[in-house]
Amino acid sequence: MSSFVGSSLISLYSKCGVIGGSYRVFDEACVKNLGMWNAMLIACAQHSQTEKVFDLFKQMEGLGIKPNFITFLCVLYACSHAGLVEKGQHFFELMKEYGIEPGDQHYASLVDLFGRAGKLQEALSIIREMPIRPTESVWGAFLTGCRLHGNTELAAYAADRIFELGPVSSGLHVLLSNAYAAAGRYEDAAKARKMLRDRGIKKETGLSWVEEGNKVHTFAAGDRSNAKAKEIYRKLEELGDEMERAGYIADTSFVLREVNGEEKNQTIRYHSERLAVAFGLITFPSDRPIRVMKNLRICGDCHTAIKFMSKCTGRVIIVRDNNRFHHFEDGKCSCGDYW
Repeated sequence: MSSFVGSSLISLYSKCGVIGGSYRVFDEACVKNLGMWNAMLIACAQHSQTEKVFDLFKQMEGLGIKPNFITFLCVLYACSHAGLVEKGQHFFELMKEYGIEPGDQHYASLVDLFGRAGKLQEALSIIREMPIRPTESVWGAFLTGCRLHGNTELAAYAADRIFELGPVSSGLHVLLSNAYAAAGRYEDAAKARKMLRDRGIKKETGLSWVEEGNKVHTFAAGDRSNAKAKEIYRKLEELGDEMERAGYIADTSFVLREVNGEEKNQTIRYHSERLAVAFGLITFPSDRPIRVMKNLRICGDCHTAIKFMSKCTGRVIIVRDNNRFHHFEDGKCSCGDYW
């Protein structure tokens, strides 16, 4: 009966990877305030249900509900993570018709939209023409695009602009280091990491965790501390053979360290998300989805590997990284390999 409680429940179900629960709460609500509409919009956007985002926005307009700056952030986020550049531009321009002046977060979303689509020069033009000073989040969005498309020259330019802002988050230093490493410029990557150390900033450790009853099992890459470690690694070995027969080939370009080919294969095989998925496979009944949470972006090779895991095991695997939810089923992911 309460829109405030309803909004919280929509968010709760969504963040736990149970988007169906969010829909039920939203549909059953007698009165829907703007907060509830926004909660449902971001839930759909994070679960790659982009068409539903547009449908909800259209419903809001039909009911005469005026969107606010958060509404447009949700829609721009959905466009960005689906590669819908023209749609994103349309909604960005639509803000002005509603009397909403775009803020730095909206510009960051627009830059992210162009950057992810590989339109880096257009993204840079947006930054240069912004009526407000670009923030860390704006340059961070641009740096993400540079990293995804391997443009180290523009990444270095962005880094120079970022450092002019003063102290920035460790995430931006890591983005720059990864951009260099992905391009094989390991010395530059090492310099970026050294800059982190010199400033006393520690890189966040990549972790994945899965809930079993009232206990949370957390994994780091190559972790063997779990009580079921032997079973987990045995399961990964078995699955690895089955996945290769199904056509999986490891992409070691996601190992951002200068090591030999065999070591790269070993390194990528035991990333934290794979350990968490293997734990779920040996622990949970076959009809239960495996829900894995991550604190960092899922790596491209693990994304491919988990698609094969879902196909080979017939299991539904849901992975939440720091960007969105990935629903893996029968060898496909809800994100359409664009995230």
